[in-house]
Amino acid sequence: MRGLRPGETLRDTTLIGFEVRARETAKTYSVVYRAGRGRSAPQRRFTIGRHGKPWTPEAARTEARRLLRLIAQGNDPAGARVEARSAPTVAEFAERFLVEHIEPRRKKSTAREYRRLFDSVILPALGKRRVAEVTAQDVARLHHEQRHAPVNANLAIARLHTMFDFAERIGVRPEGTNPCKRITKYPQRHRERFLSAEELGRLGKALSEFDAGMPFAVAAIRLLIYSGARKSEILGLQWNWIDLQLGEARLPDSKTGPKTLHLPPPALGVLSELPRIEGNPHVIPGARAGAALVNLEFAWRAIRRQAGLGDVRLHDLRHAFASVAVAGGLGLPILGALLGHRQAQTTQRYAHLAADPLKAAAAVVAGKIAEAMGGGNDGHSR
Repeated sequence: MRGLRPGETLRDTTLIGFEVRARETAKTYSVVYRAGRGRSAPQRRFTIGRHGKPWTPEAARTEARRLLRLIAQGNDPAGARVEARSAPTVAEFAERFLVEHIEPRRKKSTAREYRRLFDSVILPALGKRRVAEVTAQDVARLHHEQRHAPVNANLAIARLHTMFDFAERIGVRPEGTNPCKRITKYPQRHRERFLSAEELGRLGKALSEFDAGMPFAVAAIRLLIYSGARKSEILGLQWNWIDLQLGEARLPDSKTGPKTLHLPPPALGVLSELPRIEGNPHVIPGARAGAALVNLEFAWRAIRRQAGLGDVRLHDLRHAFASVAVAGGLGLPILGALLGHRQAQTTQRYAHLAADPLKAAAAVVAGKIAEAMGGGNDGHSR
């Protein structure tokens, strides 16, 4: 092999199909075979690698034997390599997945969230990998690297799981090979912030102080408090959906589908004071002609700072509505209907609040009994 000149080929006389070819810069080991039976089957060349580490003549011959055994069993390693190189990357397939599978079937907000997670978390980590080559270790590594944001990490795995299921269904990846199946998700702490009566008072005062400067933003926040609606439902609310006499708005779509939003008297009072902008159908108009307000957070940060409620999110106003409802004796099924929950277990998070009024009543009764018995607060006589 040392005397082999560029352009010459040395074929192994004992291991038919194994050869080494000399080029200007290196010598390369290959296996030459026919992909199929008979002389009409196309000839293929599978390159093992260049001479040198790790491909010594002995190592290359061992690999050639392995490949020739596979070929004898009907495999086509060169064809498989070409197919693998032409297989889509995660970045390429993700675009197809989003356009064909997610955007036509999910709400626009959900599709946007899918795309955000792919762009910010998934593609930077896996975008260049071939879809068929991604392993459970790759997914576990991505999940681990996002451990500082457990909610984002878990969502990324859920979205990836859906994408690989789609890849299996259309034959881009073998069935039953979804690499997200055995990933253990991080525990998530559901943050629920409830406002006390004193905090609601401070918030009401702050809203009044900002009323003149940002009337539509203040109105939106008041409507959130009085209705328990989601932010998207109030910002997307249109005048022609509202029946002031019935005290309700019929939303054609929401997070859980079409919904009747109930508008109690305080909410109707807010609506009655709002001007209608000609050419704009939205109750809470934005700066752009005909559009709704899109950034309520800017106003909310200023208002909550004034009220001394720095840790309260806009979504917590929905929790405040729910907590006051339950404390007032409203049953969970009715609360679920008011909030537009599709699943009963979603409302169940407020179940612990239902016991608070009963505990307070029990404490009053037991205190009076203990006092009558002369036992003090602990109920034991001395």
